[in-house]
Amino acid sequence: MRSRIIAEIMEEYEKLQNEAKAKQKERIEKVYSKIPRIKEIDDEIKKLGISMAMAVVSGEQAEKIIQETKEKITNLKIEKGELLSFYKISLDYMEIKYKCEKCKDTGFIGSEKCSCFKQKLIDKLYQQSNLKEILKRENFDTFDISLYSTEIYPGEATSPRKNMERIFTDCLNFVQNFDNIDRSLFFYGGSGLGKTFLSHCIAKDLLDMGKVVIYQTAPDLINIIKNSRYDDNSQREVIEDILDCDLLIIDDLGTEPNSTGLSQLELFNILNARLLKNKKMIISTNLPLEDFDSIYAERIKSRIFGSFDVYKFFGDDIRIKKWITKSSVS
Repeated sequence: MRSRIIAEIMEEYEKLQNEAKAKQKERIEKVYSKIPRIKEIDDEIKKLGISMAMAVVSGEQAEKIIQETKEKITNLKIEKGELLSFYKISLDYMEIKYKCEKCKDTGFIGSEKCSCFKQKLIDKLYQQSNLKEILKRENFDTFDISLYSTEIYPGEATSPRKNMERIFTDCLNFVQNFDNIDRSLFFYGGSGLGKTFLSHCIAKDLLDMGKVVIYQTAPDLINIIKNSRYDDNSQREVIEDILDCDLLIIDDLGTEPNSTGLSQLELFNILNARLLKNKKMIISTNLPLEDFDSIYAERIKSRIFGSFDVYKFFGDDIRIKKWITKSSVS
């Protein structure tokens, strides 16, 4: 996926350069039409440049010729500037105008990627992640730990807030050490407890780092895989992206149809292929572990519980709390 995205970006840069050159040509022709002497000056400067190059090659009185030619070129440029000023045309009007003056719309400064290239890469990664808009609202900066109760939760040894503080910290560490860890994350617990929100937090930070992140709900993921058998190459490319992206987020596991049938085989193939490539995942489910244990085949469970760090979410539905708080304020 990354190589395809980079190729798309380089095509965009080539288009920008061609557009910049075309617009420059239009401006030059406009000036030539209005001030014919400017064209004469430019032609003279080109001829002088050629004669100076020939003098360097021949070596005969090269230094003297070069000096005299430089003086002529300087005088011509002064005349050109005076003419442009007289007609109230900016001195750089005939120069090529780039979107990014730092890299001249090449994407690179020397061998280093320009900041505009990095931003283009991040923008494209956001587009393909399926998360662009929601990540503006759901990220580590907007996560509100105060929504979680400080009271010990029934049946648990700690409070929802203490539990969430631990999970939140581990999620931050997951991002910060992403390239050096070999574990994935498995979130389980009731709905409205922050599982998807934290997945979004992780996704945003990784996308901002230039990582390839793909988010899919379990039903959509299974449908994509099934459709790929009957679709064209573009659909198969999507499957390759799912298998090769830096982070795959599978949300709402357990809501896919026929979870005990063919979809389990598809799910296993994805899990197995990514784990063999040492590619990380986040899986979330609203199912309690006992239900998960009874629904999914042993080989799926062994892949998850053997290669994922498992986190239990508990407490009151945060979405309901947010709604109550919003309603009381309004």
